[in-house]
Order: sequence, then structure tokens, then C-alpha cells
Amino acid sequence: MRSFVLRAGRVTAAQARALDALWPRWGVALPEAPVDEGFWERVFGSEGPLTLEIGFGMGASLLAMAEREPERRFVGVEVHPPGVGALLAGIEARGLANLRVVREDVIVALPRLFPPGSLDRVQIFFPDPWPKKRHHKRRLIQPAFVAALAEHVRVGGRLLLATDWEPYAQWMLEVLEAAPAWRNAAGPGAFSPRPPERPETRFERRGLARGHEVRDLVFERVEAP
Repeated sequence: MRSFVLRAGRVTAAQARALDALWPRWGVALPEAPVDEGFWERVFGSEGPLTLEIGFGMGASLLAMAEREPERRFVGVEVHPPGVGALLAGIEARGLANLRVVREDVIVALPRLFPPGSLDRVQIFFPDPWPKKRHHKRRLIQPAFVAALAEHVRVGGRLLLATDWEPYAQWMLEVLEAAPAWRNAAGPGAFSPRPPERPETRFERRGLARGHEVRDLVFERVEAP
């Protein structure tokens, strides 16, 4: 069961050129077997905290974060070609050395590309809320997924989420508070203020314009009992 649908979005000429010319430099192909602990040090040529963003859209906020935190290494995972092409072009235009791109379903990529405890931070901003009840099984934030995600995040690492769809916000809160490996940094039953590292996104501005309230969640990885 996938949490996304590949839409036939138009790839612009600039995005197509980026996909062809820049992927070999900034893209990371999915390996056949899980990588070893030194994989990302070799990819980046440096050490530092490793952040994964799942579903970066067109990549504007991810580019801003990578530029603002040069000491942090960022990996963005996305399935839609226009977004991947736009992010590759942005990396090149800004001369960023601390950002890499994976074009794959995160369910497949997570166990192969991220060794246990290798991630310092995971970001999931404005995922598809799948509002119809019959589609709730497609939502990314599910008990099995957050349990699997915890295996790849170090103890003390964080999970940042945001949505402008209130029913999904409540869903995410319930799922994560029931997960023994995650602790709500804002306290039980509470949402967080927007964390300073998260820029305002295009989806956020669109939601606010529609009168939606944006909810942020910040959870810390803890030792499961």
C-alpha cells in the first residue's frame, strides 16, 4: 500500500535538464543491499548530523534549510520527477554541498539507505492527508511506519511534522503518542509551535489562505520500554 499516487505533472525543460545533467552529481541511487555505516560519510565527504526529509515537494524549504545549516547533511526523498528536477537545479544554483536527493518510495529507501540509528532528524511537512475515510490506510503516518522509522533515528533524535488538515493532525498525534519509541516534546496531547528550523512552505501559505490552522508536531526518539 503506497501513501502516494504518481501524478502526470509536467516536467519543465529546466527540470528535465537537471534530471539528466545533475542527477549523477547530487542524486543517490537505491542500492540492492543495505548500506554500511560509513556510506553517507563517503557520499558527502564529510561528517555531521544527518537529516531526512520525506516528500519535499518542489524543494524550496529544503533548499533554505540546507543553506541555513551548512554543518548539517540533508537527504531529500521524493517520487515526483518535477520536484526532483527542481531540487537538483536548486542545489546547483546555490552551490550546496550538504544536500543529496533520492527518487524512491521512502518505504523502500529507508531500510536500504539509512543504517540503524544513523538519522539525527526526520522531517515530514504537509504530507497528503488522504481525507476520505476509505483512503486513510494510505496515510504515511501509521503505527508500523513510525515504529520502523524509530529504528533508523538515534536516541535523542527528532521527528518534525506539519499539516494544515486538522483531522490528519489529530491522527498523527494519536499514532505517535501510542508509539513507545517516541515522546511528544510539547507534552502529552499537545501540538508544538513551529520549530525555528522549519521555513514557511508553499503548502502552508496555501492552507493559511484557505483559513486552515497549521499544526506542528515535534517528537523525540526515546528508548522504548
